[in-house]
Amino acid sequence: MDRLLFGDNQFFGVNHMSEEKARAQQMRFQRLDSVMNVLGHAVEAGARTFMCTTHDRVAEICREVRRDPARWAGLQFMPCMPYAHKYANAVTDDGFLGAVRRFTPQEGLLDAVAKGTKSLATKDVDGLATLLVDAEMRMFDGLPTPVIWLQNVVVDLLLGLGAHEPLRTFADHVRSRYGVEPGFITMNLPMLLDALDRVGVENPMVCANINKLGFRMPGGVDAYLDSLSNRQFRAVAMSVFASGAIPAEEAIEWVCGLPNLESIVFGASSRANIESTARLVGKYWAQ
Repeated sequence: MDRLLFGDNQFFGVNHMSEEKARAQQMRFQRLDSVMNVLGHAVEAGARTFMCTTHDRVAEICREVRRDPARWAGLQFMPCMPYAHKYANAVTDDGFLGAVRRFTPQEGLLDAVAKGTKSLATKDVDGLATLLVDAEMRMFDGLPTPVIWLQNVVVDLLLGLGAHEPLRTFADHVRSRYGVEPGFITMNLPMLLDALDRVGVENPMVCANINKLGFRMPGGVDAYLDSLSNRQFRAVAMSVFASGAIPAEEAIEWVCGLPNLESIVFGASSRANIESTARLVGKYWAQ
């Protein structure tokens, strides 16, 4: 897997430290060509994996990439799902069945509606989960997606409920239907690793906040370092700059020195910041 993954928070006005910056980014990236320009800067800097949500605008990005395959040769996607706001809005606007009709594959519409209805009626969480994965994957048709991630809004809810079996269901479905690796995003790395052990998901890919300050790392830095040193999993670090609280070079030097770290996911909205991050990762991970 690539060491440097490019995230999409900046495109949708997500900034954990500043609402003002978030609003400014949201305004700047209202035009799709602005998004594609920045994504192009990332590809040119060597960040050829786009780790993205399934926001409706990502479907537009996918169409642009399919439209010009030569321009985007080598770019691959890592979808992170579900995008919770999209489903909440759809259910509010159209009701449950209307939402199912909107998102399910056309060739299996009747089966999908029946499956969704039955799953809801019987509280079949596994059935609903696989249905949503298939619905979300429609926008990536024909594009390489080596890893499919389950978002922390679901992962951490399941952890909180003590309902771990759906994590295994997701992993099995992603491997059997799409032939790719499942990944899990969490705000509580140690707790998730325990849960995945219990349901038999071996050597999982896990993306979590990992930074020098312990920003959004429940249990503290030492608990995460212990997991990185002593647990078997494939780690992807996010929030390595702690939303700008750590100087870039200091943040990258520290995280690149950690054991068992496979990749770093980062977001940036300027060519200079993208190139600077790529240069620092090349400098410190090469040592």
